[in-house]
Amino acid sequence: MSAILEVRDIHTFIGGFHILEGVNVTVPLGSITVLLGRNGAGKTTTLRSIMGLTPPAQGSILFDGHPLKGKTPYAIAQMGIGYVPEHRAIFKELTVKENLQIAERKRGDLARKADFIFDLFPDLNRLIDLPGGNLSGGQQQMLAVARALVPDNRLLLIDEPSEGLAPVIIQHLMSTIARLAETTSVLLVEQNFRVASRLAQQYVIIDEGHSAVSGQMSDLIRDEALVQRYLGVA
Repeated sequence: MSAILEVRDIHTFIGGFHILEGVNVTVPLGSITVLLGRNGAGKTTTLRSIMGLTPPAQGSILFDGHPLKGKTPYAIAQMGIGYVPEHRAIFKELTVKENLQIAERKRGDLARKADFIFDLFPDLNRLIDLPGGNLSGGQQQMLAVARALVPDNRLLLIDEPSEGLAPVIIQHLMSTIARLAETTSVLLVEQNFRVASRLAQQYVIIDEGHSAVSGQMSDLIRDEALVQRYLGVA
């Protein structure tokens, strides 16, 4: 299967701290790949490095064969990569509609995608004129994902979508992300191993700033010793 994203031995520094010390990630086209690891391992920094928000000092990142290193976050987004950051980062003073409109890369993006987005997230259509700050945590997470769907993105980077959400909302988001993968490749950071194991086809475990193990999720589910060693999950 061809890869839409290839991260090769990246090293990223934040201030004087060497956060990523050799991370390798391959995202096959049309699939969900999950980054796993303990808190502070470097998963979020990996996503931010891909987006150019914390640019890697060495190594390479290829999106559909094109190098991303040295490009601004804006230019990377323009290439067709959507980013759903940790803690949602919606504009709470803007309405749901306005949050979606500012994600347009060209005029008419939202109108073209509205049926698709509101089919995935009916609540957002119902709450379209409410400020983002009036939404529940689950609805804000839906809005954060929906915003990344407004432009024509071929790859979505989604950071901790289930964090702090009720089980019923997590179940809905899982179903939605699975549907997205039918048309869009996904690189997911997810702390909840149960959620990750049900969604992803491939995994990469980040441990202390480097990619320690990778492979098929179906194999990881059966390897209890590996899961316990790196994730502390029984």
